[in-house]
Amino acid sequence: MNKLGLIIRREYLTRVRKKSFIIGTLLAPVGLLIYFLVIIYLAKYEGDAEAHIAVKDEAGMLGIIPDERGIRYIPAPDKTLEELKQAVLDGKYNGVLRVPALQSLQQKSLTVYYYSDEKLAPERRQLIERRIGQKIRDFKIDSLKFDRTSLENLETEVSIDPESIAQVGADESKYTAGVGLVIGTIVAFIMFFMVMMYGQMVMRSVMEEKTNRIVEVMMSSVRPFELMLGKIIGAGAVGLTQVLAWVVLGGAVMLIVPMLVDVDPQAMQPAAMSAGAPAIDPEEAQAEAFQLLNEIGKQNWPLLIGSFIVFFLGGYFIYASLFAAIGSAMSDDYGEGQALVLPVTIPIVLAFYIVTFVGMRSPNSSLMVFASLFPLFSPIAMPFRMAFSPPLWQVVLSLVIVVASAFFFVWLAGRIYRVGILLYGKKVTLKELGKWLFYR
Repeated sequence: MNKLGLIIRREYLTRVRKKSFIIGTLLAPVGLLIYFLVIIYLAKYEGDAEAHIAVKDEAGMLGIIPDERGIRYIPAPDKTLEELKQAVLDGKYNGVLRVPALQSLQQKSLTVYYYSDEKLAPERRQLIERRIGQKIRDFKIDSLKFDRTSLENLETEVSIDPESIAQVGADESKYTAGVGLVIGTIVAFIMFFMVMMYGQMVMRSVMEEKTNRIVEVMMSSVRPFELMLGKIIGAGAVGLTQVLAWVVLGGAVMLIVPMLVDVDPQAMQPAAMSAGAPAIDPEEAQAEAFQLLNEIGKQNWPLLIGSFIVFFLGGYFIYASLFAAIGSAMSDDYGEGQALVLPVTIPIVLAFYIVTFVGMRSPNSSLMVFASLFPLFSPIAMPFRMAFSPPLWQVVLSLVIVVASAFFFVWLAGRIYRVGILLYGKKVTLKELGKWLFYR
């Protein structure tokens, strides 16, 4: 065990002290900050100049149209269409919008015409369509002498409040499913990202030492299994260190962003969606935010975090050991070894796709239950399902299976590693890897 500790320490310190690790760990949160600032800037960006649009309202239905999102509507009732077209050619307007009269108040569709040699951007087109549609709706309401208050009262917002039958007093809200979906998706993505990245880190480390013949010196004083296990644990510790640093620095970034920019929820909406949309009530938004935070706080975080750690360690040891075995069997040509990497990457990618396409629609379906118990899928599938409160026996069974599988795959990879690490100049196939398992 003393030799194993030395290997873990060497693997950890060698990587943590690298400039690339330090720079990458520090720059990732900075990149995240820049990313958020760019997204907010793009959401508020309205173009270099306003688009001046002359409105030819042939029936006088629209009235005054407010300017919005870089579009300025200019009524032109006294000018002919030809005069307005010439004004566009002279550069006075960017375009002319001709709104023909309705044939009747029962007409359900109307085509308006936009004259310009400039192409109308899709978002501005949708914005104009929604705004004109709203103005025509207002015209119809006034013409039919309907009471606006009565019409608004006809609108009823329906939300589902889930209520448990067996668990009396288990209160859920309309955010319960959404919060579970977001938490499950984030956890699944983190598992996929970390297992893939740090598993392949182990493979590259094994390949580098094999190529540089360093492993031959190390094998003179340590067993192959201890060397492989030390690399897996050391690389995993490096990954956890980096993730912990990202969590701390990322939290600081989240606190800094609101201080640097004033985020307007209405401005963050797509232009086409905000046209004619009612203003956000601050008190209502505050109440919704409080309800959302309350739902987040109701999650069983000790169970989620504890299970996440176990599933991460189990999944990491499963895939890192397989990547280490493949790294030991590869020759100097990385391209030739892709045939060995593919069978290892397929299960984890397939698990992520199952969660994405099946789990989001039906987290407790039979396929998701199978994926959450199958050891190559469960490190990603079960943490996702845990946000939806699966049966406790399934969680316990999945934990037992993934831990047992981690021990099994580490032992299995060790059988391959001990043969492949000292084998040079030979292209290895999957069939030959199977034979190595039975060598003495």
